[in-house]
Amino acid sequence: MSFIKVEKRGHILLIGLNRPEKMNALTVAMFHDIAGAYGLLQRDSELRVGLLWAEGEHFTSGLELNDWAETFATGRPPELGEGEIDPFFISGEPQHKPVVMATQGYCYTCGVEMMLNTDVRIAADNTRFSQLEVKRGLFACGGATMRLQQEIGWANAQRYLLTGDAWSAQDTYRWGLVQELVEPGMQFDKALEIAERIAKAAPLGVQGSLASSRLARLQGEEVAKTQLFSEIKGLMDSEDMQEGIASFLERRDAVFKGK
Repeated sequence: MSFIKVEKRGHILLIGLNRPEKMNALTVAMFHDIAGAYGLLQRDSELRVGLLWAEGEHFTSGLELNDWAETFATGRPPELGEGEIDPFFISGEPQHKPVVMATQGYCYTCGVEMMLNTDVRIAADNTRFSQLEVKRGLFACGGATMRLQQEIGWANAQRYLLTGDAWSAQDTYRWGLVQELVEPGMQFDKALEIAERIAKAAPLGVQGSLASSRLARLQGEEVAKTQLFSEIKGLMDSEDMQEGIASFLERRDAVFKGK
């Protein structure tokens, strides 16, 4: 039985954690199911954006540690199966399409680290975040030690990485780690609204924008500068570019095909 719900809705791929009776504690099998869904999003040309969400009162209480013990003992990240993409981006290739995330209740450890590898985040205002691994004898190994300080600043990140304390949705919004706070129960709808707006935009342009942004973040602004106009040149003859010009001249909404 899979505890991950995967559903295509138009150009959006919904990826839902569905183990609410265990506060969506993440097992190794769930990791692979999410990785498989990320792979599907990457490969399917009809899909333009993913939406990561969770059933129940909590996004996740974190890893189910007893299930992960054997993996940690190897000293290596989980081995990806064919077609899988690591939702933490610790190994393998990155996800090339944008992912929106909706959180509520507890969003602990792996929940934060999946969030750090998404592109737009919506949180219910009752969400509590924590990297509590140091309270369990570990430290965060899904990307938080590399990415949290990029998002919220060095000292803010260390304040929580080194204590394991929780922080609030309001803190997270103030730092810019999430883009909108909503009432509990509204987080999925708001995230879907944003995903639909992304899906309506030109897919090649969206993916180009994301790739350029990620290149600047990972390799620096100077490297990203060298590729800007060569990437733009590649879009000029696309059907979507022609549609974008036509819709501008005709004063109508564009209908893009990702070609």
